[in-house]
Amino acid sequence: MAITSLHKQEFAQDIHRAFSSTENGPVFITDPDGMPSHALLSYVDYQRLLALKRNIASSLAMPNNSDVEFEAPRINIGIQLPDFT
Repeated sequence: MAITSLHKQEFAQDIHRAFSSTENGPVFITDPDGMPSHALLSYVDYQRLLALKRNIASSLAMPNNSDVEFEAPRINIGIQLPDFT
């Protein structure tokens, strides 16, 4: 999968190139500072992203590290009442 990067002006001048480039992977459209501002991808790639249906918990899970022992230390947080006198 190739990633194509086009400046805003290049995108505006050659939209056909941008659309045809999505056959090889996503196309990032950059702003004048060179930072990506938009991403263009094919509908097939978009559907593939939707099919993942991952949430934050499954994204952060480490299924291959289930044998790691970890016990979080207990934290005692006391509440301090404000002094309004």
